[in-house]
Amino acid sequence: MTAADATGVTPPAGVPVGRRVHVRVPATSANLGPGFDTLGLALNVHDELEVEATESGVRVDVTGVGAAGAEHSVPTDETNLVARALLHVFDRVGVVPPGIAITATNSIPHGRGMGSSGAAIVEGVLAAKGLLEGVVDVSDEDVLRYATELEGHPDNVAPAIFGGLTIAWVDETGPRHKQLAVHRGVSLLVAVPEATMSTTLARSLQPTEVPHADAVFNLSRSALLVAALTQSPELLLDATEDRLHQIYRASAMPETSALVAALRAAGHAAVVSGAGPSVLVLASDPAARLEAARIVEDRPEAWHARLLAVDIRGGTVEPVPSTAAA
Repeated sequence: MTAADATGVTPPAGVPVGRRVHVRVPATSANLGPGFDTLGLALNVHDELEVEATESGVRVDVTGVGAAGAEHSVPTDETNLVARALLHVFDRVGVVPPGIAITATNSIPHGRGMGSSGAAIVEGVLAAKGLLEGVVDVSDEDVLRYATELEGHPDNVAPAIFGGLTIAWVDETGPRHKQLAVHRGVSLLVAVPEATMSTTLARSLQPTEVPHADAVFNLSRSALLVAALTQSPELLLDATEDRLHQIYRASAMPETSALVAALRAAGHAAVVSGAGPSVLVLASDPAARLEAARIVEDRPEAWHARLLAVDIRGGTVEPVPSTAAA
């Protein structure tokens, strides 16, 4: 029997050593042009990991993006972002964490505006949720709240958790979201460059104030974009116009800015993906997407055109059956 603490409240039991969970989380593209810090879209590129509760310590093994020796390799101890997010949840729910062994297979590019840090945070939070099954209940709302506490804003983590198109906002109760289904005619292309971009740097280029006319402009386009993505894809070009953030970041990403301009001049709804430097194209049909891909491939700079789909499932966590003999 577990003894009560000094307050008379019995603390939750710990997580059994050997418990394992499998987590899968999609990449995301945030902002989508005018929807700065509000709109996000889940993409069918995924990071996956298996997490096991161990006796002690934190160990992280990574293959794929961020592996040891690769570009932008990630920490393999408790400073790893997935591990930090997992331990954050244990701290928030008041349960002493076990040792943690994380085996990660990463596919989401780092530093390219496809939500890699948000995905890592969601992976850690979902892993904690799975390990805590039967110990402490962690709801979907809790997952969004804990992930937002670490990410700082919910526009990337909401689609990574819930999938599809999400509108995210924060009120007096915390972060909230609305998930929407994307029109089946919308086809996605992400142009990924060799270069990377720091989200912190991108945000530092934002002014603290914008003209009233620009704010109204973006309000109208954001509202129109929701309609375009869910009902009327033919409106995507007009709906993705932006005066709030992309123009201020253009000097730091000249090749990205030039590609967005070239695609839009040809009639394609192109925007900076997240903080960049990748470019997202929201095509109204598959033929238009192929035309946009040809424009990307004809650029003098090195771009990789990835034909993607909307991930409608979002992040998942599932128990891994024990291999021990019965």
